[in-house]
Amino acid sequence: MSIFSKKTQPTIDPEQRALIENAQTRVRQKKKLYRHFVLFLAGAILLIVINELLGIGKEFKIFGKDWFIWAILLWIFFFLVHGINVFVLNRFMNKEWEEKQMNKLVKKQQDRIAELEEKVAVAHPLPEKKTLPDTSETATPIDPN
Repeated sequence: MSIFSKKTQPTIDPEQRALIENAQTRVRQKKKLYRHFVLFLAGAILLIVINELLGIGKEFKIFGKDWFIWAILLWIFFFLVHGINVFVLNRFMNKEWEEKQMNKLVKKQQDRIAELEEKVAVAHPLPEKKTLPDTSETATPIDPN
């Protein structure tokens, strides 16, 4: 092998590629969740500082509680929904589930199309083709000269 020859790229089988893509997707999901958590912590601290230390909105209360508590509780709710989506729903609604659902729906559509085609064929049959008599034996060949 020459040092000037082109290096060949190793091929990855489709199953291995699917595993890698799934892992990359999961890592991105978890990374976004962790970013959301850090943003939540910073935002909650900022809301507390704005209300308690700076006194902004101190007189604004919702159901007897400071407004920032409700804002933080709402943010916690959205963070929990995000966490449930990443760690719970993704376990059984992953790529494999999507493919099964897709195949199921495609099969259902194909069955429905076949059923409709059969109904059309019964209700409106195509006319039979008339065959022309075979003239290949009786025809005289044409001389190209």
